[in-house]
Amino acid sequence: MLYLLAEHFKAWLEAHGLGFLRVFRFVTFQATLSIVLGFVFCIAFGPRVIAWLRRQKIGDQPSFGQADIDKVMEGKKGTPTMGGLLIISSIVATVLLLGNLRNFYVDMGLLCLVWLGGVGAIDDWLKLTVARRTGSRQGLTSLEKLLFQIGLGILLAYFTWYYGSNEEHFLYFPFFKSARLPLNVAGFIAIATVVMTGSSNAVNLTDGLDGLAAGCMAIVSFAFLMLSLIVGSLEWASYLHLPYVQATDQMAVLSGAMAGACLGFLWFNCNPASVFMGDTGSLAMGGLIGYIAIVVRQELVLFLVGGIFVVEALSVMLQVSYFKYSRRRFGEGRRIFLMSPLHHHFQRKGWTEQQVVVRFWLVGAMLAAMALATVKLR
Repeated sequence: MLYLLAEHFKAWLEAHGLGFLRVFRFVTFQATLSIVLGFVFCIAFGPRVIAWLRRQKIGDQPSFGQADIDKVMEGKKGTPTMGGLLIISSIVATVLLLGNLRNFYVDMGLLCLVWLGGVGAIDDWLKLTVARRTGSRQGLTSLEKLLFQIGLGILLAYFTWYYGSNEEHFLYFPFFKSARLPLNVAGFIAIATVVMTGSSNAVNLTDGLDGLAAGCMAIVSFAFLMLSLIVGSLEWASYLHLPYVQATDQMAVLSGAMAGACLGFLWFNCNPASVFMGDTGSLAMGGLIGYIAIVVRQELVLFLVGGIFVVEALSVMLQVSYFKYSRRRFGEGRRIFLMSPLHHHFQRKGWTEQQVVVRFWLVGAMLAAMALATVKLR
């Protein structure tokens, strides 16, 4: 809104000595301020949202089927979840205030955020209300969530492809200056759908300890803020041998809003957490960062920047696959990890919750630094 006002009334602002407000037209200022506003909105409205969730009795019912982990997590019983509503609201409010609402990518990013946030909210609500009645945690089935995610991925990929039809579409590889794979519409839609769906579910699996997902997502979001500024600038993209994609600099505003909202959410989500984001927040943020990676043509870099999320998801896939294979092969299921996702494996190894979270943050920060370094290495 402020961007459009500064753009539309720039002559009037200059004539009345308010020319300094033109800073709202510059994406670097918008992106920086979006971090601050995302944080402030979360801090300001967090207590009210948490109080409302408590009144609705939307509290977590942790149950992992393993006595030692259940005992460790016992203190989290009743903690309000669906805190993702706070994150989503903060991101949307920040982008509406600072972003260019005429930008196609911004509109699609907001659609992605709200769509997946809605799916997550339905899942959380069903799980928690059913749990109060029956003790079960069953919400939406995995297939139902997957269908909503794939449907959104195909929809966004289709319109993103044809919106940028005047540009060449390639899959770019980190570390290598000239390595790229040309994509047709089917290939682009397939990759985009896999990236959005995979990142959405990976963040969801990581959200199991106080502050873990929010802290890691803040790091990843900041890295993509930088990448969006580079890819959306013809001068910077040319200098660093990255693809220039017109109008994608506004993805920096979305990334900044998400980074700020995650930092603000950590105010309430740090150990001991007074609120959890639930599927409402994790599915939405994972899908949004996947969409941003697609728009700026850095899908493979996302695997490096978000390495924590990738490893967490792989740990679950490997654990389930090996358990099923060993049960068929040996007559009993065997495990690779003490427990999956991976953060629970380290808990079983004796790490405290705080140690797991902070060490995962540190690894995530190093991965983000490595990913940004690849930009110059190219």
